[in-house]
Amino acid sequence: MSENRPTRRDLMKPVQLLGFAFAAAAFGGIIALVSMGFFQDLSGDERLHVIVVSLVVAGISFIATLVIIALLMLAVDPAQVTKQVDRAVLLPDEDADGGAGRADGSDPSASDPRA
Repeated sequence: MSENRPTRRDLMKPVQLLGFAFAAAAFGGIIALVSMGFFQDLSGDERLHVIVVSLVVAGISFIATLVIIALLMLAVDPAQVTKQVDRAVLLPDEDADGGAGRADGSDPSASDPRA
């Protein structure tokens, strides 16, 4: 019973990440156009101002999305890039009995000298 699960390398393809950032930028730009009344009766100078503002919003959205995605990718250990993904990436390892604990399986209260 082998399931084809994507590897982390498959999930971090640069073209897909750039596409996601472009989609976020397009969404931000369209929202700026609609909220500033681009599709209403405006003069030429007002339309130009709305377009410039929406392009600035789209650019900021694109750059912010790329920076956030890059920072989130730093949270993944490079040694685990080829492992199969079968749960959320940032969840801690679980013990065999289902409780959350340390990755080495030791009891956290046993090593605490204050306990």
